[in-house]
Amino acid sequence: MYLGKVYVSYKPSVFDPQGDVIKTSLHQLNFQGVESVTQGKYFEIKLVATNLTEATANLVKMAEELLINPNTETYQYAIDEIEVL
Repeated sequence: MYLGKVYVSYKPSVFDPQGDVIKTSLHQLNFQGVESVTQGKYFEIKLVATNLTEATANLVKMAEELLINPNTETYQYAIDEIEVL
């Protein structure tokens, strides 16, 4: 079994209104060193697959077909084999 972790965020060219509000709030709390904030989504998906290659291919397909909006979002992922208890 594998555990896929998918991190979704806006593409650099897309304005992130929630991230901007968070940055402003941090400045109001005297965290003046904050230059930017990017807000996003995080998914953990347990996968049954015969090997890492299959699990990775499935995770990428899930991300690209459902988890992200390819017009405005990008993603990164990590995948690890996990022990079944």
